[in-house]
Amino acid sequence: MSRSIWRGAISFGLIYIPVELQSASRENSLPLHMLDGRDFSPIGYQRTNKTTGAEVDWEHIVKGFEYEKGKYVALSDADFKNANVKATQTIEIANFTDVDNIGAIYFDTPYYLTAERGGSKPYALLSQTLNATRKVAVGSFVMRGRQHLCVVMADGDQLMLVTLRFADEILPPANGGDADDGGATPRISTAELSMAKQLVEGMSGPFKPGRFKDTYRTDLMKRIKEKIRKGETHTPAVDEGPDTDHRPKAQVIDLMDALKKSLQARKISGERKPPKPAARRTPIARVHARHGTVRPR
Repeated sequence: MSRSIWRGAISFGLIYIPVELQSASRENSLPLHMLDGRDFSPIGYQRTNKTTGAEVDWEHIVKGFEYEKGKYVALSDADFKNANVKATQTIEIANFTDVDNIGAIYFDTPYYLTAERGGSKPYALLSQTLNATRKVAVGSFVMRGRQHLCVVMADGDQLMLVTLRFADEILPPANGGDADDGGATPRISTAELSMAKQLVEGMSGPFKPGRFKDTYRTDLMKRIKEKIRKGETHTPAVDEGPDTDHRPKAQVIDLMDALKKSLQARKISGERKPPKPAARRTPIARVHARHGTVRPR
């Protein structure tokens, strides 16, 4: 079960909705430990006083801002709250927009928003309004000592909050392109584009998140179990060779030939009819489809 990690209210116009925020996702990575390669003892990390070298208990640790070299201003929980009391307690809605107006690079972490006592009716009003208008609400709030840009969107009767990255947190892309063409955009022929579109249409269908599994995690667990079975519990695997990049080299691929073979393979395996146009999706459903996130239940 998700636990409450923030409590406050959504505010837009004169509407005030008391809500709490709960996690809507989790990491499923393997619990790996850092070990000393000489004797395979676990590595420990200590919080030490850099002046005395002594270990510091959590109860004595405070946050501080270095305003001059070696000089700090200590900040307490009250300082973070009182810097802007309203921002720490309110998701302030600035405007409403279509979710497609927000670039994929801005989306960060999803959360559930649940109504608190006295908030059920305005909560239902906002979710139904967002569903009816197919809009999302753009706003901001403060959590854990920092301000977050966010969108509030409806998933049926459930309101979701997704934090967004600020514009100054976005890095420009590195200069790409092949050295041979100087990074210029390659010219695509009409025939190549037509065949590629056929391939995309043949592979199109509804997004079903349950079909996708973390297969690499399973493969890694198989390798771990095999090492245990062989008694290789204290032996790191030797690098199997300097060239572990098995990707096909783009410059040796005949694009038209690859497209033709791909389409032929689809026909042999049973070509599907082009899918019927899907019903217009809600903003949260479009976010799930664009970013590969699992639709919460």
